[in-house]
Amino acid sequence: MAKIKILILLLLSTITMSAQKHFTLEDLNFGGNNFHNMRPENRFSTWWGDELVRTDVEKCYIIDKDNGKEKELLSLNDVNRWIGIKDSSNIVRSLLYASFPYPNKDLLLVKNENSRFLIDFKRHKLVWQQSCKDESNTDWNSNSRATAFVKNNNLFVNDCNGKTAQISTDGSYDIVYGQSVHRDEFGIYKGTFWNKAGNKLAFYRMDQSMVTDYPLVDINTRISTETPIKYPMAGEKSHKVTVGVYDLKTGNIVYLDAGDPTDRYFTNIAWGPDDKTIYMIELNRDQTDMALTCYNAENGKKTGVLYTEHDDKYVHPMNPIVFLPWDNSKFLIRSQKDGYDHLYIFDTATKELRQLTKGKWVVMDLLGFDSKNKNAIILSREKSAIQVNVFAVNIKSGKRTLLDNGRGYHCTNTDEGGHHSINLSYSGRYVWDNFSEPNVPRQINIINTESGKNTVYLKAADPWKGYNVPDITCGTIKAADGRTDLFYRMVKPIGFDSKKKYPTIVYVYGGPGIRNVDATWHYNTRGWETYMAQKGYLLFILDNRGSCDRGRDFEQATFRHLGVEEMKDQIKGVEFLKSLSYVDSTRMGVHGWSFGGFMTTSLMTTYPDVFKVGVAGGPVIDWKWYEVMYGERYMDTPKTNPDGYAETSLLHKAKNLKGKLQIIIGLNDPTVVPQHALSFIEACIEAGTQPDFFVYPGEPHNMRGHKSVHLHERISQYFDDYLK
Repeated sequence: MAKIKILILLLLSTITMSAQKHFTLEDLNFGGNNFHNMRPENRFSTWWGDELVRTDVEKCYIIDKDNGKEKELLSLNDVNRWIGIKDSSNIVRSLLYASFPYPNKDLLLVKNENSRFLIDFKRHKLVWQQSCKDESNTDWNSNSRATAFVKNNNLFVNDCNGKTAQISTDGSYDIVYGQSVHRDEFGIYKGTFWNKAGNKLAFYRMDQSMVTDYPLVDINTRISTETPIKYPMAGEKSHKVTVGVYDLKTGNIVYLDAGDPTDRYFTNIAWGPDDKTIYMIELNRDQTDMALTCYNAENGKKTGVLYTEHDDKYVHPMNPIVFLPWDNSKFLIRSQKDGYDHLYIFDTATKELRQLTKGKWVVMDLLGFDSKNKNAIILSREKSAIQVNVFAVNIKSGKRTLLDNGRGYHCTNTDEGGHHSINLSYSGRYVWDNFSEPNVPRQINIINTESGKNTVYLKAADPWKGYNVPDITCGTIKAADGRTDLFYRMVKPIGFDSKKKYPTIVYVYGGPGIRNVDATWHYNTRGWETYMAQKGYLLFILDNRGSCDRGRDFEQATFRHLGVEEMKDQIKGVEFLKSLSYVDSTRMGVHGWSFGGFMTTSLMTTYPDVFKVGVAGGPVIDWKWYEVMYGERYMDTPKTNPDGYAETSLLHKAKNLKGKLQIIIGLNDPTVVPQHALSFIEACIEAGTQPDFFVYPGEPHNMRGHKSVHLHERISQYFDDYLK
């Protein structure tokens, strides 16, 4: 009788599982045709002072922050009627990115392809209009209503009356104005910086004439055309950056007197509360020393060095200083001088520095301030190394108060630069908290930072309901140093049976600035992992030492020999996998992209008897071909660290390749240039080993749009052919 019951249960389980729907890459891959339907329901919002507004394509709604209920504020038809646009080809087409730039005024900012408009939505009339046609790198200031923009690498400013001033005339392929510099390192993502009043504009000028051209090719012309890029490789000449200031009233331009810009980095530009002082962090090329300097914006003269910091390995400033709204003599600065990224208070009057946050955890971001209660609102990993939570920190006492539920990954909305300040209302009284947990697809709460009340606004349904979803778990193992805990994610095959043995794929990134395991929905699982689990594979993802947000020593363990300690940790992961009865150690694969492509190729050639199959996307092969800023921070130069570059180069390991390795690149990759992959293939030819190679013509470092589906079909098929 017992056997019959067991058989019935097994049969019911099989029927239930077969009734569940199967995923396709069109569902799970971000380039897929059905991907948008497989993501948790979401809402877009913006702040109008302390009022919370939901924006959508057709309408905007005021949200009641105490109960989460909505009331229509205005519609797209209203907006176009108030503007008075009669030409249907010139209408405003969406309110999704509408904004309310003035906390105490009933003004809405919208734009179309040709103009930006300010509308008084209470009086139903257009109050201001400005041309925005053919602009790029646009930077609009709400106070002066002036706009900085770039055209043909020259910088322009359009004032509130529509008068356009050309700030530079020598912009070219070699001379670039008003754009991101230093290859988007050090948190740089733009090249113009208005003061609060909007009457002075700081801007970058980058001279890259001394930087070597790297040849890329456009194959879509009748005869292929060279499309070179400026690419400063480690140890080679880098560009020279200067910072200018344009005065909107006088038309004068001055440059900050920072000295010779050769082999220096100018980062994290911020305006002081007086609107006349510019603060900036300066680094030497070796990135071992940083200085917070200040300049008079009217004459460009340096007025002081407020703070310096040294690290024998490297310093890595990513955030400009932020002044306290209620005290113009004090600002917050971020540093990991004590081993973890924390906030410090600097007093410009006394030149004293005081640590505000402290502990063996990192501050992730400063959202802003609750001025009434004199608190900083921050995101940190204090609760867990895989969580991000919202805290209020009292500036005077340093006392921290948890504002969210204490679980998961909170405040996921970011601006262009990756900062989370858009989540905080004007006064700092409210937080828009868009978050998830391993078993919560998405929830949006409105947090009152004063009372701590969390109002539930949205609980998204599980978009994967009714599908065969794998069992996804998270745990820790010890690193190769025997002390450090490393977090992993495991995705088990659909219909998992512990008595069976499964082919196993290690998905890896492993490099600085990125991590794969977090307490988000499904522990941050990539759609491709679910797809492969559906096909009968077990997936394993480990964040090794060298990845981010675990403190200075955790990241700097890989200094001057990228890939070495990381591989040791990944092999510890392999040893853990081999201890599991259901892992088939004879069928182990590895896959990763970019730094993960480097790790994949490294593992395949350093441990050739461990991995049977690998797919390496956009792999770094030799760090001497990578860019100056990133490469020299972690490896120094080929001249100062010849042993490190030789040790981590994969060219001499080409002879070790035993398993099946497929290398995939974009032909026009400006990040990891094609020289890496092509040189490795040449080394394999000379060594007599046989990698496979696939290229996406015209594509950059990552495949765009639906080509990403094609890419992941190819990756999946390779494992099906040689590992399954």
